[in-house]
Amino acid sequence: MAEKFNYEELGLKVGLEIHRQLDTKKLFSPVPSEFSEDVDFTFERRLRPTMSELGEIDPAALEEFKKGKVYVYEGNYELTDLVYMDEEPPRGPDEEALKTALQIVYLLNAVPVDEVHFMRKIVIDGSNVSGFQRTAIVGMEGKVDTPWGSVGIPTVCLEEDACRIVERGEKKVIYRLDRLGVPLVEIATTPDIHHPEQAKVVAKFIGDALRATRKVKRGLGTIRQDLNVSIRDGARVEIKGVQELDMIPLIIEREVERQVNLLKIRDELRERGVKPEDLNEEFHDVTDVFQNTGSKIIARAIKNGGKVLAVKLPGFRGLIGREIQPGRRLGTEMANRARKYVRGIFHIDELPNYGITELEVNAVIEKLNLGENDAFVLVAAEEETARKALREVVKRAKEAIEGVPEETRRALPDGNTEYMRPLPGKARMYPETDVPPIEITEELKRSIIENLPELPQERVERFVREYRIDKSLAETLVNDERDELFEELVKKGLKPSLVASILVVVLKGLKKEAPIENLTEEHIREAFELYIEGKIAKEAFEEIFKELAKNPTKTARQVAEEKGLTLLSEEEVERIIDEVVQQNIDVIKAKGMGAMGMIMGRAMAKLRGRADGKLVNQLVRKKIQEIAG
Repeated sequence: MAEKFNYEELGLKVGLEIHRQLDTKKLFSPVPSEFSEDVDFTFERRLRPTMSELGEIDPAALEEFKKGKVYVYEGNYELTDLVYMDEEPPRGPDEEALKTALQIVYLLNAVPVDEVHFMRKIVIDGSNVSGFQRTAIVGMEGKVDTPWGSVGIPTVCLEEDACRIVERGEKKVIYRLDRLGVPLVEIATTPDIHHPEQAKVVAKFIGDALRATRKVKRGLGTIRQDLNVSIRDGARVEIKGVQELDMIPLIIEREVERQVNLLKIRDELRERGVKPEDLNEEFHDVTDVFQNTGSKIIARAIKNGGKVLAVKLPGFRGLIGREIQPGRRLGTEMANRARKYVRGIFHIDELPNYGITELEVNAVIEKLNLGENDAFVLVAAEEETARKALREVVKRAKEAIEGVPEETRRALPDGNTEYMRPLPGKARMYPETDVPPIEITEELKRSIIENLPELPQERVERFVREYRIDKSLAETLVNDERDELFEELVKKGLKPSLVASILVVVLKGLKKEAPIENLTEEHIREAFELYIEGKIAKEAFEEIFKELAKNPTKTARQVAEEKGLTLLSEEEVERIIDEVVQQNIDVIKAKGMGAMGMIMGRAMAKLRGRADGKLVNQLVRKKIQEIAG
């Protein structure tokens, strides 16, 4: 398939930032890193921007402060202590978390630092009670080799995760404290990724290294992948919250498309002679035009005492409605910027529509004295709120004249992105005075190196070679992290092909029938113990797993007994086969061994899960031979 863009010609540059939660205690307090819906207490905080030592104020922090939000924190006594209420200095860091981070450093071909120094990084969205996040570099100068070339890993960091979002309101945000302090590793690459598929390869290599430690959490929200994307003449854009590996190439492609189209809009604006100084914060009251409007949004705003304000954007007609990503336009970008004040905007390229008539559009054009290429944007709200929203629109319009603005964007499920905030400033890091430096001794380094785990691909190759199982089975065992359980069961004397088949094929087949995520390793061990003891046949695993997934408080032994899945004696099996044979004696006499399939099917319908299939086959064959002669 032909590619949509020539990425080399466009000068595509991509860098990755990958954050993964570690499955250890919290980083600076001996509290379990678990989550709970139980709330024992709440408290409120407000955040305010302050100048750095260089006299600078972070622009992202300033913009967040302007929203005037209150942050409410919900806590649980078991999973939160005074450290994570910012009422007590930090302890630690957790030894297991630090050792796991050092394992990851070596697995990424990086070099550990000699001393770990924690820093404070400004947090501007209230997701950390203290207003900063503690982070430290633990490794540097790693690399990933790909078919497109080598990609550097300049830093591997160990840091604390932020609070868990519960509710995001216009003026109030509610956070849960249980996630705050969960150890995270942050891995950053150099911007040496020049193709969307290359980004996926790098992300997978890093993900494999993380999973190899067996000390990372799994599930939604435990991994966050951020992309930094730019093209020549464009700008660096940070895209946050990429959850799925397979979505990475599409998100990059869509960002390239957005930047390419924004540059085309820039060029057309320049051809029209539009300059940033042509755009003024001159807002016109056009409320009288809409006194009898059919637009419900505008009518509601006027009824509530609001006004309809309009701003003139010289030279922008036909460009605000220009698509820059599938289903998203320059007008969408303007609306995203204004969203902190109003729910939406109206612009000339989409009108008449939404209950606004052509007569009303023409009246606004006349009031603003628009030329042929001029556009307008409308906002209906309380007057000062409308002014604030239109200032954001004018600001975004001025950026359109320059090209692509640097900003932080949120990944959307369809591969598109939307505006979140400006890119954070550089004056964000401060020394952490409450956590002393930690020396990484040669003895510790040697211990880490000697106990490095296998990478997933290495383990797959070993399973195929050592246990002679199919490669696809080995890959699924490793990807589903059932490989350690597989080896544990094989060491009990079970055939590798049988164990792999049950752990992969049987469990995969149950996904649509039962919530197999409820199955624990202990459930699976119990079922195999019954098989080893000769209490169940291999055909019983499916039924036992299905029932345990639906009722995880039960044991495998309970299910086997309740469902009548415990093995019958050979005498009982033979008696049931005799019954089946007698019921179909005429068919057997007529067809002889040709009746084998039918008799076998009817016998297994009665014996499935209660007798070994091989034994049933032998007995059925023997009975038919006796009758058929």
